[in-house]
Amino acid sequence: MTWTMAPERFDSADAALLRRDYYDEVASRYWKRPATAEEIDEGLTDDGAERLAPPTGAFVVGRFEGVAAACAGFLVVEAGVAELTRVFVRPRARGTGGGGLLLATVESLARALGVRQIRLDTRNDLVEARGLYAKHGYREVPAFHHGPYAEHWFAKEL
Repeated sequence: MTWTMAPERFDSADAALLRRDYYDEVASRYWKRPATAEEIDEGLTDDGAERLAPPTGAFVVGRFEGVAAACAGFLVVEAGVAELTRVFVRPRARGTGGGGLLLATVESLARALGVRQIRLDTRNDLVEARGLYAKHGYREVPAFHHGPYAEHWFAKEL
């Protein structure tokens, strides 16, 4: 079982499908019902993904045994600080080590852009994500914003 990770445009065919699957999962969990195609389209409209490219960020696609199965991005929000976003591993590839490799790749790309701290927010219901972040050196920190979907805040010094 092998993973490959590489930066990719947020709007490539594989990246677009991964972003759609990511939004479907997080919206469906939040609403406690399947998200509709219209809701997913609305959530992806003007979501700022175009900023997930140098010099303001990056987007990474992970392929498991050659098939696009994971993604993550980061956005530089101020000098030396970036926010991790859109971290997603398709269910069939979970538990194979892809999440940790994805984080390591994003962190390496962020360092190359001068980022010294990477932070993120997440929700109570995204238990697996919180476990992944803690396992890979992210620590819970005080809230750095008060968005409607933020219930836990993490940061990691790079």
